[in-house]
Amino acid sequence: MYTKYPRRGCRERLALAAAFARACMPSVLAKLILAALILAALTPTALAAQDRPLGSLREQAELRQQWLRIRLDSILPRVMREHGVDMWIIPVREYNEDPVFWSLVSPTTMAARRRTIYAFCDRGIANGVERVAIGGSSQGGLYRVVRDANARAGAAGAQTRLAEPFGPEQWKLLAPVVTACNPKTIAVNISHTHAFSDGLSAGEWEQLQDALPATFRNRIVRRERLALDYISERPREMNQRYVRMQQIVHEIIRTAFSSQVIQPGTTRTEDVVWWMRQRVNDLGLGTWFHPSVSVQRRGASMADSTNPVILRGDVLHTDFGISALGLHTDTQHMGYVLHSNESDAPAGLRNALVRSNRLQDILMEEMRPGRSGNDVLRGTLARMRAEGLDGTVYTHPIGDHGHGAGPLIGLWDRQEGVVGRGDVPIRPNSWFSSELQVTTRVPEWNGEPVRMAQEEEVWLDAEGKRSWVLARQEKLHLIK
Repeated sequence: MYTKYPRRGCRERLALAAAFARACMPSVLAKLILAALILAALTPTALAAQDRPLGSLREQAELRQQWLRIRLDSILPRVMREHGVDMWIIPVREYNEDPVFWSLVSPTTMAARRRTIYAFCDRGIANGVERVAIGGSSQGGLYRVVRDANARAGAAGAQTRLAEPFGPEQWKLLAPVVTACNPKTIAVNISHTHAFSDGLSAGEWEQLQDALPATFRNRIVRRERLALDYISERPREMNQRYVRMQQIVHEIIRTAFSSQVIQPGTTRTEDVVWWMRQRVNDLGLGTWFHPSVSVQRRGASMADSTNPVILRGDVLHTDFGISALGLHTDTQHMGYVLHSNESDAPAGLRNALVRSNRLQDILMEEMRPGRSGNDVLRGTLARMRAEGLDGTVYTHPIGDHGHGAGPLIGLWDRQEGVVGRGDVPIRPNSWFSSELQVTTRVPEWNGEPVRMAQEEEVWLDAEGKRSWVLARQEKLHLIK
């Protein structure tokens, strides 16, 4: 689907060519040709022809490094100034990293390396924000690394290196950095509401307070939205690759909800789920949640059916996402299994999807920058009810995380609003998963209710204009 030569095709062609050589050519010549074919199949060129819809790992890392530079150069200083922060200190330890850590470091950094203390000092518009790493690396030249000038040299692998800062001695290197910055406010990541803003562990918090010079301890502030807003904002340079990720998602769902994967009366929902998981793995991609496939069936309650056989006349639903390039997707689509005498879904089911699309329209119109998630929820539900739609809205930001940083627009079980997390305002340059459902009674099902649950990514640009990252589903996937 993504390359001219998929893995299985390469092996099949090699086998056919080998058989032809054996059958039609002298034995010596056939052996030479067969050896050449095998060698060609194992060369880097042949390996490069395998499915890599988003490029090689090296190409992806180079792209992500460019995005990181943009975020640190442009987004970070602006967000710090928006929240009145002169200095931001983020200590992190290996395998206990702050959630914001992954939005501050290079794609080749897999952990915090013992401990790294990141310090960001705003030196004004002219000089920008100085980025300091006490421990760790420069992240490809993006940070000034602070080390103990008197550190011992020793053997590290095949190199001689200076000992890295460690323990109490590492904390002593922070005081000169803070004193040189002389900030009026020092932000730390502590929050009772937002996980993305609560990455400072109790142990690091206690040591940080001890390490700060006494004159600066009363300048510590908690700015809950600092980490939240920094993580949530999307550089426009990410959009092209994110569109490609969405295309891959739609292609996988389209194939999963087709006769290529589903044989009515034989295929179970878990067969489809694991086909999707395997396809993601085969493409060299990841996922941040296990996909699901569920069934609605006329005249039957499927609530207790964990792995039913898919039958003709079933309405199918999938919740599916992928992870790549440090980004995540979240998509829900609907399908219908045709009866042998049908060429399309019943009109009542098609209308049910139209009604779900209408709630999507309302939600997108209400998602204006500056409005809180709860305000958008109230406006959307009021208009939904006024138009006679029976639905729920549970939309969330997405990007560096699947359930991303930013305002929640409802939860499926909190339609009255979400205290705290729903009070955050929507920002421009952000992505949302517009997740919702509309329940409609279908005449062809004797008036039984059918839920059309949909989820697609929305892009808010710098001016706050809303659009689909790729496209929404407006027609049911049909399985013959």
